Amino acid sequence: MESEDIEAIKRLIEKTLHIRCQNYKDAYIRRRLLSRMRSSGCDSFNTYLKYLRENPAEFELLRNALTINVTEFYRDPEVFDLVHREIFPAILKNRGRIRLWCAGCSSGEEAYTFAILLAETLGINNIRNATIYATDIDEVVLARAKEGVYEERALSKVPDALVRKHLARREDGLWEVRPHLRSIIRFSRHDLMTGEPIARFLDMVSCRNVTIYFTEAQKNDLTRLFHQSLSPGGFYLMGKTEYLSREVEQLFRTYNSIQKVFVRSG
Repeated sequence: MESEDIEAIKRLIEKTLHIRCQNYKDAYIRRRLLSRMRSSGCDSFNTYLKYLRENPAEFELLRNALTINVTEFYRDPEVFDLVHREIFPAILKNRGRIRLWCAGCSSGEEAYTFAILLAETLGINNIRNATIYATDIDEVVLARAKEGVYEERALSKVPDALVRKHLARREDGLWEVRPHLRSIIRFSRHDLMTGEPIARFLDMVSCRNVTIYFTEAQKNDLTRLFHQSLSPGGFYLMGKTEYLSREVEQLFRTYNSIQKVFVRSG
């Protein structure tokens, strides 16, 4: 039966890719599987299950489909303007340094955007007063993030003056982030589903457009995780379509409802 085949695929995913399917909505898993089935020419879940077992290379394609990586520099510019104008100065005034976690960093565009803003706020010579922990479950996109090389279209929302200041154009036409940005970012693989924070007493956590794929229970667990990782008064950035449920909303107070920025309570 179809449902049995889907469950068998889920078990294979968890065993091979170490992705916990129960933490994702069933409809989301089904859509991602159907997408890969169309691409691989499989007409049923049973056929795709056999295809997976006979074609190990398909697992990486399936991983990419399940952990969708859609990102760019300055995605939602209003959020980054707020961070640059208000949040970073407030943190520096109170602490003199900044430690932030970019969770679900994908191929690095958001992490490097924060690094650009920090370089502009602190000055390149003082940028080492900042640390960015950039994590993702997908080792393939993390390798791209560490490489720090991007097509020009990924930079379409970055002011030209900042592009020239913080990235270098290569002979092949691609843009490479400069060493001062790399120096403050620590890229590492991390599974948010483990419930373990990458660090504690952080000043800011950004996890944007990631939890929309999770179940309500997992969203709440992640909210508790980020609350645990932040210092009192630390900032939590969510995606524009994401929200805090009633079960965990008391953990944060609203800083900017439109830009989905919250502050740790307690």
